[in-house]
Amino acid sequence: MKSEQWLAERTFHHSNFWDIKWLVEEKQRQGLRISLCLPTLNEEKTIGQEIIILKAELADRYPLLDEIAVIDSGSTDRTCEIAASFGADVYVSSEQLVECGTHRGKGENLWKALYVLGGDIIVYVDTDIRNIHPRFVYGLVGPLIRDPGVHYVKAFYDRPLAYSGGLRPTGGGRVTEILIRPLFSLFYPDLAAILQPLSGEYAGRRSILEQIPFPVGYGVETAMLIDIYERLGLNAFAQTDLDRRIHRNQETVALGRMAFGVLRTFMKRLKREDLVQFQNELPSIMRQYEVGDGSYRQIEYEIEEIERQPMIEVEAYRHKFHPEG
Repeated sequence: MKSEQWLAERTFHHSNFWDIKWLVEEKQRQGLRISLCLPTLNEEKTIGQEIIILKAELADRYPLLDEIAVIDSGSTDRTCEIAASFGADVYVSSEQLVECGTHRGKGENLWKALYVLGGDIIVYVDTDIRNIHPRFVYGLVGPLIRDPGVHYVKAFYDRPLAYSGGLRPTGGGRVTEILIRPLFSLFYPDLAAILQPLSGEYAGRRSILEQIPFPVGYGVETAMLIDIYERLGLNAFAQTDLDRRIHRNQETVALGRMAFGVLRTFMKRLKREDLVQFQNELPSIMRQYEVGDGSYRQIEYEIEEIERQPMIEVEAYRHKFHPEG
């Protein structure tokens, strides 16, 4: 399927899936279980509202979700306490699959969620969203329930930049437009049709998620797209317009470190596919600079982008989910 055709046939609006009752009936007819993963690190300001809204509408009123779980990176605030009080299952990432060790990072939480959660479909939703709504879930699972040929669904939305005077109607997605879309256009032009490849909201079938590696840091979203594309092609993807997402925005220097990590993940895949060659290993040091009072200081950040192996290769996972061997 060409990208223009894919864009027309696999791009949806969340209103296409407004009939949650039908989604539940179809889910049950297909014998599917759906799990929601909420990765957290110090999100006490927003986690309670997310759980209240999503649980009330999509678990209590309509049983679309079979489980709602927080996978926490070691919060030092009240994130875990609040999440548990509102009815979510709470897991500390470092306490899961302890034989595999632990790393800090969102990707680590997403990877371990595959072991902790039992769903045939896993929905990942970030936990810093200030305008959470059930569409952030049903808009993503809708294409998967409706079409067995869809294996992975990405969200896209308007991302107004928050500032002291209110909301500006444009902005956001800076790393996508400056880094990722140019790289996709050069090396994976089909994937350039994915409108927000770095969005933090997506859903996938366990059958494909268990087969791909997970970078533990910034590169996890980019890696997912490339690795699923290499296995299943563009036709396995869909994307849904969720209208608007309001969240805290990062400063440019933080986005620079994010871009560095994403770029290392991207280059690793180009090398794997023999699309580029490097004489030496890419460095893992990101250099940034501070200027103040006439002095200039270099700051070095180690951004290695460790990757977790495909979950299907972990013995404890195979024993739990594929006991038949």
